[in-house]
Amino acid sequence: MRIIARGTLREFWESNPAYADSQTPLVEWYRHMEKATYRTPQEIKAELRTASILKSARVVFNIGGNKYRVILAIDYQRQLGFVRFVGTHAQYDQINAETV
Repeated sequence: MRIIARGTLREFWESNPAYADSQTPLVEWYRHMEKATYRTPQEIKAELRTASILKSARVVFNIGGNKYRVILAIDYQRQLGFVRFVGTHAQYDQINAETV
């Protein structure tokens, strides 16, 4: 799967020294997703049990022991994932994950 855009992840971990510890788990998640092929949300859930499936082809991933969250909008047919949100768990609680 092609993930758009890695720069969004980098911007997050570089935006605040408190988020520097997110770099390793975010890069590991990115590399995993690039190598993966998921045809349905159920395939993601079967492999990554902590992922949450939302409406509008969005998936929430817990990163770094649930300290951080990534929302990915996925086009399963084209195998494209668009990073819609990267943030802390507390920041995630302040947004609407289905519309961000």
